[in-house]
Amino acid sequence: MKKEKNLQMTGIVMTLAGGVLWGFCGSCGQYLFQYKEVTSGWLVPLRLTFAGLLILVLLACREKGRVLDVWRERQGRRDILIFSVFGMMLCQYSYFTTIQYSNAGTATVLQYTGPALILVYLCIRDRKKPRAYELAALFCSMFGTFILATHGNISELAIPAEALLWGMISAVTLVIYTLQPAGLMKRYSTLLTLGWGMLIGGLVLMLLMRPWTLSPVVDRQTVLAMSFIVLFGTICAFYFYLTGVKLVGASSASMLACIEPVAATVISVVWLKVRFRMIDLLGFVFVLSTVFIISLNQKKEDVVRQGERRLQHG
Repeated sequence: MKKEKNLQMTGIVMTLAGGVLWGFCGSCGQYLFQYKEVTSGWLVPLRLTFAGLLILVLLACREKGRVLDVWRERQGRRDILIFSVFGMMLCQYSYFTTIQYSNAGTATVLQYTGPALILVYLCIRDRKKPRAYELAALFCSMFGTFILATHGNISELAIPAEALLWGMISAVTLVIYTLQPAGLMKRYSTLLTLGWGMLIGGLVLMLLMRPWTLSPVVDRQTVLAMSFIVLFGTICAFYFYLTGVKLVGASSASMLACIEPVAATVISVVWLKVRFRMIDLLGFVFVLSTVFIISLNQKKEDVVRQGERRLQHG
């Protein structure tokens, strides 16, 4: 019993650590955009390429020949290419572009409308009527986004139109990023899928954005911020979060991960002096409540299903 509690506590701490590191990663990106003339077209391809390469090198040292498993079958090759471009690359590029036009806190919260879109997609795919809690989650997500975008004044936007557009793209691509690689992660390890997804997505974005033609300010602060983004905000954050998911379960982990937008907002205010109004924070609350509504109800459904299985096999 004590061992289970220790594992549960370890899972909670690691999930929270992953969320905080993601939040700090977004703020580091915002710092580079504000003070170092960096753009998302320079930052994201470098981040994905170096992070993916490091993950694959570490896996190659640990698992040797298995790092190429995904390329040995046709379905694996197809799925990893789709995930890399339409999941990983687009999701990360749209997220950091939203930060570029607004700030880390707002970008992260806009991306958190993704879980509500996943519910909509699953209802359409499975041809089922949405449950009451799914409708409530969708309403909270839409209403929170409306508040963030307009501050209640429908005649004008409270954030740049580019930020709203890219924020919605990041939410939509989060659906692809979450659902599409399910088959890959059943056949191969999660880190292998992420490593190839990042490397391929980064290389494709390199060709599209040609970051070597851009001229940001590259000094010690830029190198430190990029190093943090690659090592801690990407590799460590994913490792901590995925380990936390294994220890506490997906539903609990998704709720704990809500520390990410909170961390991004607090860091933006303290470090980068971003100012938020109370109505912005109200919008944040509505959007983030979506995650709690979904996770809590799915947790209840999981408990009911487990009870039914026990009765059937009792």
